[in-house]
Amino acid sequence: MTPKSLQIEKMAFGGAGFGRYDGKACFIPYTARGDVIEFDVVADKKSYLSGKLRDIVLPSPLRVTPPCPVFGACGGCQWQHLPYSEQLNSKQEIFTELLTRIARLEPEVIEPIVGSTEQFGYRTRIQLKVRYISGVLHLGFYRAGSHFVVDIPEHCPITRLPINRLIPRLYGLLSTLPEPDKVPQVDAAAGEDGRVLLTFHYIGGRLDETISFLEKNSHALPEVEGIWLQSGRKASLVHVTGGTALSYCVPDSAGRILRLIFSRGGFSQVNLQQNVKLVETVLEWLQDRRLGRVLDIFCGNGNFSLPLASAADAILGIEGYQPSIDDARENSLKNGIQNAEYVCADAAEGIGKVIERGEYFHTVILDPPRDGARDIVAKLITLKPQVIIYVSCDPATLARDLSLLRKGGYAVVKSRPFDMFPQTYHIESISMLTAVSDEEKDYV
Repeated sequence: MTPKSLQIEKMAFGGAGFGRYDGKACFIPYTARGDVIEFDVVADKKSYLSGKLRDIVLPSPLRVTPPCPVFGACGGCQWQHLPYSEQLNSKQEIFTELLTRIARLEPEVIEPIVGSTEQFGYRTRIQLKVRYISGVLHLGFYRAGSHFVVDIPEHCPITRLPINRLIPRLYGLLSTLPEPDKVPQVDAAAGEDGRVLLTFHYIGGRLDETISFLEKNSHALPEVEGIWLQSGRKASLVHVTGGTALSYCVPDSAGRILRLIFSRGGFSQVNLQQNVKLVETVLEWLQDRRLGRVLDIFCGNGNFSLPLASAADAILGIEGYQPSIDDARENSLKNGIQNAEYVCADAAEGIGKVIERGEYFHTVILDPPRDGARDIVAKLITLKPQVIIYVSCDPATLARDLSLLRKGGYAVVKSRPFDMFPQTYHIESISMLTAVSDEEKDYV
């Protein structure tokens, strides 16, 4: 097959470089703005091409040497070949383009991206993929678009040091398990103090024996605070040994520092320093506003609502994962917060019950998963809060939801992107919306 050639114009959401071939949009991974390349077509769609890089004819002056020897094979990072300033510029462009095109926002409401203090060594949570083939254990991450495990060579550059220290020891422990081919994944999470929790995923038939083995051999992992085993969905989690929770700190509206725990499968941001900046932004944006009663949807362990407690009349948090609700309640108790209530419920069902009871909330915090909040936007519009703080980890679904909220009578006051995930294309953000009067709706 004769290769095709083009020049990369910019970076695109998803991580690929963007260019045009015969007038058709093309997306080529592991390229850089300014590269002149040859590529092979992987998929020829009606409106675009996706391709595989064959050769860099003329490299972009922006290119840098990736520090990871398996970059390009491992699917974890997409942009290690770009200097950090270019990563931030590209994320700002992508974020602005999506929100102005899909949500029809004015560029003026989109603020500059908040870069990460740490460009490497920031990840406090990883999922290590495991394969045991012909007596050889492979431990690492999936190759992009496949289930082929690319082994980690000594350490992962974007992962926190306490987790990296464990990787060589995990090779030895996993290789001697009663059924080494029945552990497809190990989750590792680190707290602010460097303590680590491990969760072993197990698909074999010798559960009790495997639990006993991990308990007896936990001394081989001295950095590990505690071990869990999961044999199905999260409800199957079994505590094996050691501690059960990790912690980190965030500021609150009264100038205090709160210590928050998260445990057994609960969500926490992977970049703890950037999480502080997220919380600080919420506090900054709401400091001169009346909070009234606050509804925290997808509340997790109370990461965003507990810092607001001292300025709020009351807080109600809704989350579908019971252990996270347990964490939120524990965090309230240990930080002396008495005006916060956390309940386990599906987000849409929980809001529906709030509406049925005729309850009113002046402020809503919304932190949905990657697929966004389309199924609850209509309920939010019915609830009619005065202020909505939308925390997003996907600008495309954010743009869709902001468009729906604008049609429902809300104006986007400002939106600030954050780089929670250096060396990747992912973008976190916070947006603030306020209800508009009937007279203003024609102008939103």
